[in-house]
Amino acid sequence: MADPLKEFFSPALVARLGRSLASAHPAFPEAAFVRDATRGLARLELLARSRHITRAMRAHLPAEYREAVAILLRSLGPMSSVPDGESSGMAPFFYLPHATFVGDFGLDDFETSMRAQHAITQRFSCEFSIRGYLERYPDETLEVMKRWAADPSAHVRRLVSEGTRPLLPWATRVRWLVERPERLLPLLEALKDDPASAVRRSVANHLNDLSKSDPDRVAAIARRWLRSASPERRALVEHALRSSVKRGHRPTLEVLGFGERPRVAVSNARFSPARVAVGDKVRIDFEIAAARGASRTQALVVDLVVHFVKARGQSSPKVFKITRLDLAPKGRAALGKSVSLAVHTTRKPNPGVHHVDVLVNGERFELGAFRVQA
Repeated sequence: MADPLKEFFSPALVARLGRSLASAHPAFPEAAFVRDATRGLARLELLARSRHITRAMRAHLPAEYREAVAILLRSLGPMSSVPDGESSGMAPFFYLPHATFVGDFGLDDFETSMRAQHAITQRFSCEFSIRGYLERYPDETLEVMKRWAADPSAHVRRLVSEGTRPLLPWATRVRWLVERPERLLPLLEALKDDPASAVRRSVANHLNDLSKSDPDRVAAIARRWLRSASPERRALVEHALRSSVKRGHRPTLEVLGFGERPRVAVSNARFSPARVAVGDKVRIDFEIAAARGASRTQALVVDLVVHFVKARGQSSPKVFKITRLDLAPKGRAALGKSVSLAVHTTRKPNPGVHHVDVLVNGERFELGAFRVQA
C-alpha cells in the first residue's frame, strides 16, 4: 500500500484510541498503551501498524477476553451513517485494530466474537477477521450468516457475501470456500436482490471469484438469475461475469447474448507510438468490419489483450475492456484504447516487444505489436 495510507495510523490516532478505551474503562492504562502502541510505529506499513496497535491493546486490556471485548464494544463510536453500506474514505480504518483484536484473540469464544463482529462491522468491515471463524467453525459461522443475510444493516449483510469470498484480496485463504462453493450459494441467493448497491456489488465480486475456478457453475447461475431480472440484478450479473468474458468463456458469452462466432475482419492496426518508454502511454487503434457474406446484425463484445513482457522475458496477458456493439451487415467500427506503461505495485512494465490481440466474442485476432524501451 502507498506510504500516505500508512500514516493514517499515527501517534495522534493512537492517542485518540487510548482516550476512547479509557472512557469506556477508567482503569485502562492509557499512557502505557500509547507508549507501547507508538513505539516502533513509524517504520511499519499500514496493516503492520494496525496489528502492532492491536497487540498493545491486548497487552493493556483485561486478560479475560470477554471483559476486554466488552470494553472494546463500549468504546465504539456511532454506527456508520454512510448510505448503502459504503465506507467513507479512511475514517472507518480507525476500527481495523478492533476487528483484528477479535480475529486474532477471540477464536476460543465463538459466541462473544460473533456478537462483537456484528457490532464492529457496522463501523469497519470484519471481512478479514471473520475468516478464522469460517476456518475453525464452518457450520456454526454459516448458520450465523444465514441470519445476518436478513439483518437490517447493509454493513452486516455485505459482510455475509464479502467475508465468504473465495479469493478475497489481502485475506487469509480458507480452502473450503473454494472447494465447497455450493455451501455459500444460498447466502448469495438471499442477497442477489438486496436494496443496497454495495451488497449487490459484493455478491457480484463473490461470483467473479468463483468464476476463476468454476466458470460453468457461475454461467449457469447467471442464466437463471437473468430470467425476469430487474435492471439492478442484470447489472450484478454482468459485473459478476467480467472475468469470464475477458477469458472468452463460451457459455458465459452465450448467457449474455454474445455466443455466436463472429463473422468479422480486424484490420488497420496502429500503435502510437510504435516505440514507447516505460512510464508513458501507447494508443492502440484498429477497425472491425463485418465479413463478406454476413447477412444480419451481429452482437459483439470486443476486448483488447496486451501480452506484457515479464522480468525474465516471458509474457503475461492482461485484458482491457473495449466495447459492446451491434455490427450491421457491411458495417465497420473504428475502435481503440490508450494503454498505460506506468509502473504500478501490481505490474511493472519491462522492455521488449509486447504483442497485442483483439478478442471478439471470445475469438482471438492478432493485431500486431509495439516495443517498450527503458
